Amino acid sequence: MDLEFEPGKNIAMKIPAHEHESTVNFYRNILRFKELTGNGVNDTPKFEFGGKVLWLDSVPGLSQSEIWLEIVASDIGRAAEHLKEQGCHRRDEIEPLPEGFKAFWISSPSNIIHLVSSRNDKEQEL
Repeated sequence: MDLEFEPGKNIAMKIPAHEHESTVNFYRNILRFKELTGNGVNDTPKFEFGGKVLWLDSVPGLSQSEIWLEIVASDIGRAAEHLKEQGCHRRDEIEPLPEGFKAFWISSPSNIIHLVSSRNDKEQEL
């Protein structure tokens, strides 16, 4: 089988801490998007965004918001090799991933962060 990539279901918006509350309010109370957030005190706010899940992460020290995207690969090992051969930069230092989660970080040429995850772990929540 050929290596295949497809969009994942997650979009993460990394938001400066001083703008986080107003951004959550925007999606929750102004746009009234359906909220998917759990009931835990420290749960990351997340909302339905079409067929995607929009995560609103507060990041202290960040100067402006960033959008991070998820890409799902049919074979995570072959994906890593292919992306390296194509000159894509691994960015595993950017954020730790849960133990056992078959994924890694890369950046596009325009520095958009992408989580490359395994199709087999597609249903796993971050």
